[in-house]
Amino acid sequence: MKTYLITVNGVTYEVQAEEVRGNQQIIQQVVQQPAPAPQPAAAPAPAPKPAPVVKEAPKPVPTGGTQITSPMPGSIFKLNVKPGDSVKKGDVVLILEAMKMENEIFAAEDAVVSSVEVKEGATVNTGDVLVILE
Repeated sequence: MKTYLITVNGVTYEVQAEEVRGNQQIIQQVVQQPAPAPQPAAAPAPAPKPAPVVKEAPKPVPTGGTQITSPMPGSIFKLNVKPGDSVKKGDVVLILEAMKMENEIFAAEDAVVSSVEVKEGATVNTGDVLVILE
């Protein structure tokens, strides 16, 4: 005799059956077993709280003088001036690397460099002040 578990419409039955050949008497016994109680799903672990975002204070916008601003986002590849240097209109003040190209940033007028607002390797966005001329 073999025992089988059969589930019909969510109810599990234990069935014992015997193989018969010819005119043998068939003996079959069915025992109903309650379906196992479904286990409640484990509650998902609470999501970790994100780390607080620390915002940097915005840089004060320099005033006075002529500001040379970044025409595009990129990084400062090379600075050619320092505070106190005299520049002529058209002199290369710095080289801005953007999209794998080196872009020369020129002085717009004859002036003295009042301050340099960036360092080599710094990342800048469009409109960031790079150099101030007096």
